[in-house]
Amino acid sequence: MEYISGATLSEKAGSGALPEADVISLGKQAAEALDAAHEQGIVHRDLKPGNIMVTQKGLLKVLDFGLAKLLQPSGPADRTLSFTGSTGLTGTIPYMAPEQLDGREVDARTDIHALGAILYELATGKKPFPQETTSEVMQAILHRLPELPRSLGAPISEGLERIILKCLEKEPGDRYASAKDLVADLS
Repeated sequence: MEYISGATLSEKAGSGALPEADVISLGKQAAEALDAAHEQGIVHRDLKPGNIMVTQKGLLKVLDFGLAKLLQPSGPADRTLSFTGSTGLTGTIPYMAPEQLDGREVDARTDIHALGAILYELATGKKPFPQETTSEVMQAILHRLPELPRSLGAPISEGLERIILKCLEKEPGDRYASAKDLVADLS
């Protein structure tokens, strides 16, 4: 594995909320990295702050594709890529999308949900589903809405809050259709 000098997003977020400009910059870079992976038919499935490094020059690197899956078209004319047939939960629960927890098909929008959870954490200094036990976190991801970032005192605009919450939608169809669309809104 390549040696990367820098800090993980876990380390960056450890001291609390980041300024909006930093959240947007890091979010755009992460979404661009996801877009590149998704264009190759790869879904990360374990995107979390500990798997994202920021180099000393400010370049973001998405790491640890150990749980990634190569997606296959569901039909000859269907360009939507999806993965089925997972055996058990795969990922880190606080960053998992509802469809991962339910054992449903995953696709690029699954990674977008995880990135939304990361952006929420960068903007607020807190996880979107801060419950204490694993089962409570899973239930919250499946059935509850996160608190609005600005209601927690996050110094972000309504626009960034709207982007983060769209990433965290429960149904994949309500999220960004692609990481490229997320990059466009962050821009």
